[in-house]
Amino acid sequence: MKLNRLIQPAVVSLMLALGSTACKHTQPGITPLGDGKNRPNGTGTSGDSRDPGASGQLANPNGVGDTVTSTENKGTPQGIPFGAGHPDWLKDAEALKAQTVHFDYDSSTVKASEKSKLSAVADYLKANAEKAVEVDGHCDEKGTDEYNRSLGERRALSIREELVHLGVDANRVDTISFGRDRPVDTGHSDAAHARNRRGEFIVLTHP
Repeated sequence: MKLNRLIQPAVVSLMLALGSTACKHTQPGITPLGDGKNRPNGTGTSGDSRDPGASGQLANPNGVGDTVTSTENKGTPQGIPFGAGHPDWLKDAEALKAQTVHFDYDSSTVKASEKSKLSAVADYLKANAEKAVEVDGHCDEKGTDEYNRSLGERRALSIREELVHLGVDANRVDTISFGRDRPVDTGHSDAAHARNRRGEFIVLTHP
C-alpha cells in the first residue's frame, strides 16, 4: 500500500508533463514565420530598380536595370486610369517630342537638367486649354518585364506630379507605362540604354 501511495503521485506528475508538451504543437492552419530567408523581398530582379519612385515608394529607382513591376496603369495620383478622362481623343506624338524627359539608371526622379522641358510642356498646355497630354513611361532592356513596367509607371507619375506642381490640371494628364517594350534604340550599349530611359508626351486633342 505504501508503495502505491508513492507511485501514484509520480504517475500523475508524468501525465501532466506529457500533456503540457502536447499543447505546444502549432495550431492547425497557422504557418510559423521562420527565419525569413525564403520570404519575397518585393524588390524585383535586376533592372532599373533602386529608386522608390514618386511619392516616396522607393527613393530612386536607379539600381539594377530598367524594369518595372505592375502597371496596367494602376497609377495616377488620383486613381484615374489611363484614358479614363480622354478616351478616343486624337493623339499627336510629334508636337512635344523635343521635350522627352530622360532618367538616370533605375531612377524615377526628374533631374534638374530636365525640368525646363516640363516647364515647356506646362506652358504648352496652358496655352492650349482644349488639349490634354498622355505621359508614356519607358525603360531600358535590363531587368524583368514586371519591374520595368512598374518603373515606367513611376517615371510617368513623377512627370505628372511635376506638371501639376507647375499649374497643370491633374485631369489633363494621363499616364501609361510601356516598360522596356518600346525602345527608341535597339542597341545594347550604355548610350542606347540612356536613350530608352525616358518619359514621352503624347498630345491629346478632342475629336
